[in-house]
Amino acid sequence: MRSSFLLHGIALTALLGGCTMIPHYHRPAAPVSTTWPSSGERSTQAKDDTALMQDWRDFYRDPVMQNLIATALENNRDLRIAQQQTLAASSQFDIENAALFPTLNGTAGANIQKMNSHIWSLSRTDEPIYMRQYAVGFGVSAYEVDLWGRIRSASRASFDRYMASALNQQAMRLSIISSVATAMLNWVANAQALTLTQAVLANRQRTYDLVRRTADVGTGTQLDVAEAESALHDVETNVEIYTRQKAEAFNQLTLLVGMPLPDATVQSLNAKASLEAVTVFPEVPEGLPSEMIARRPDIRVAEADLRAANDDIGAARAEFFPKIQITAANGTASNNITRLFQSGMGAWNVAPQITVPLFDAGRLTAQLKQAHSRKREEVARYEKTVQQGFREVADALIGRETYTRQTSAQQKAVAANQRQYDLALQRYKAGYDPYLETLVAQRALYTAQLSAITTQLQTLSNSVTLYKVLGGGWNDTPPKRKSSFKEHIL
Repeated sequence: MRSSFLLHGIALTALLGGCTMIPHYHRPAAPVSTTWPSSGERSTQAKDDTALMQDWRDFYRDPVMQNLIATALENNRDLRIAQQQTLAASSQFDIENAALFPTLNGTAGANIQKMNSHIWSLSRTDEPIYMRQYAVGFGVSAYEVDLWGRIRSASRASFDRYMASALNQQAMRLSIISSVATAMLNWVANAQALTLTQAVLANRQRTYDLVRRTADVGTGTQLDVAEAESALHDVETNVEIYTRQKAEAFNQLTLLVGMPLPDATVQSLNAKASLEAVTVFPEVPEGLPSEMIARRPDIRVAEADLRAANDDIGAARAEFFPKIQITAANGTASNNITRLFQSGMGAWNVAPQITVPLFDAGRLTAQLKQAHSRKREEVARYEKTVQQGFREVADALIGRETYTRQTSAQQKAVAANQRQYDLALQRYKAGYDPYLETLVAQRALYTAQLSAITTQLQTLSNSVTLYKVLGGGWNDTPPKRKSSFKEHIL
């Protein structure tokens, strides 16, 4: 009966703490415009067509790219680190939340003392006397009754920091997806540039041979030969540059994927001879509302950190109020182990303790001020994160508007330079112009072709960036957990 009374009493005290002193949370207003900046070429009317942004597979439709991304999400070490950090944050929340409940310990012990009977005048003989005490029971040690919500505030702050860690993992996942896509695009672009440069090298080798033969028969000059040889070696240098950059892009891709690429994947990758061979990214819907960047993982991380700082204020406030601690035990005790569980051997004790802060030289006040300062810091950090996100999306949207026109202009430039080179070569072969005119046109064409590859790479990379900065992959939500107020029996 006493045991049941003790257990019910402890459970009742655990339920007494039902309030906290956490300030009411208000999400700060986003210090950005309600619409994206635009050059006027596209509509800015908001639309609700956001289905494309919910699953990365709907955006990254290239089969090779999908395979690389899926492999990276399984093996990337940065993502594994983030996953373990989330698990550690989850365990820390469990640790903080456990303080809401009493810790019940079972105990069993014996105390045997040898005493001198002559000194204690217990006997006229010199034989020693043995004092024995045996006890078995259970008890609670220094359990704090959370009347003012100090422990609940700390538990809730730990939960919000767990959410921040889980959202960091989501941000890492989104970053890896875009990094793999960008690395593959860089590899294809370097492979395309290398193929172009090798073709230009072969062409310049033929031109060099032609110029040398012309000089040998007396219709050309040694200056033409020197110019042709210089142009030949310039391209040879570029071959080595793009060979190195292609290998470095492959190494970067391997690092992101987290394992050596299978032969079948390498073969599929090698089949991508140019950026045109990459499956085109779908168009991100126009006129998306600026409020949608609130779904970005990094912005949600900043808000979770802000919530945790707000929770810390509640814990700091509760420190000003008395703390109630309870130590209790219930069991049996006897000086004879054979009688330990007989009737009448029961024993129990309850020792409540109240601690009231009287003087601490301003420590508690300083802690509360510190908590308020950290909250204001997190507010500023949240607002800065929103502003940074808005700027990144605005840059990507402007890029989408301008890269299309830039690509068109670049293609026209390549066509014009090709005509110029063909005419210059014909006039040189006919003897109308010196070789220098042909060389200038040849270099201009090669430069324009490389610039076209670069522009195309930038256009595709900008699409990847736009998907990332808009927080694409919304269905990849962090793992669900109950808050500290609903965990267990509370």
